[in-house]
Amino acid sequence: MLSRKLGIGIILVVALLLSACATGGRIVILEEPHGKGFAMDFTNFNANNKCTLALADGDVVQVEIVRDSGRMDLSVSGLKGSEPYRGNDLKTNTFTVRVSETDDYVFRITGNKANGKITVKNLGSEVEER
Repeated sequence: MLSRKLGIGIILVVALLLSACATGGRIVILEEPHGKGFAMDFTNFNANNKCTLALADGDVVQVEIVRDSGRMDLSVSGLKGSEPYRGNDLKTNTFTVRVSETDDYVFRITGNKANGKITVKNLGSEVEER
């Protein structure tokens, strides 16, 4: 009876340790002062995360994607329901997105073994889109 309980205890401890290792990956999010943008730097990222940015009608946001490996998806959606951008399996690229209403916008990144960085900057409303 004691050996059976000990065996079950060892199995539970091993399972717990293995599940902690399986989550893997990391993400570091750095926000720019005054709410003007942020950067997400990730390594072996297998999850999703988000940052929120308050934007005004007509603001242009520059998005810089650096994908070293893995898969990255990005969506930008306003809390009022607009979705000015959605991209799947993103490659290294720089582009801009103009928002059409004042709102808090959620930038959601989803990764699958993703290694790279996404930088988002609010350029304001006096900028031409690329």
